[in-house]
Amino acid sequence: MRPRPTQTLRLRQLLVYKASVSFVWVAIGGAAGSCLRYWVSLLLGPVSAAHGFPWSTFAVNALGSLGLGMVFVLAEDRSWFGTDLRLLLGTGVMGGFTTYSAFNLESVGLMQNEAWGRAALYMAGTFVICLVSGGVGLIIGRALRG
Repeated sequence: MRPRPTQTLRLRQLLVYKASVSFVWVAIGGAAGSCLRYWVSLLLGPVSAAHGFPWSTFAVNALGSLGLGMVFVLAEDRSWFGTDLRLLLGTGVMGGFTTYSAFNLESVGLMQNEAWGRAALYMAGTFVICLVSGGVGLIIGRALRG
């Protein structure tokens, strides 16, 4: 049995509304995440400049890995987070907060300045710390979920 035209129109309107609202949640979260990232760069910028090491991006990526791990677990069964909150926090905030492009640019910059040891430490450290932070985030999320 085919749906009546009015039922089909209502379903289409609902789907368009849901997609539009999803983009709004991601945009709001992305703006908040970007502002948080900027705040961390202001906070740790002087330390980064003093040591010649990109501590701001390193910290942001570690914290973002931790946060995304927690959001993933808490949104997994939807008992803590619904779809909208998962989009706001996971895709939006964590997506705007962390940045691979800055990591890449800073790694290349260290290598161009022939700071090979710092470049290797930064790249390997980011890889290891972000994996560990993501794992810890999953553990914390599971503990919070119960």
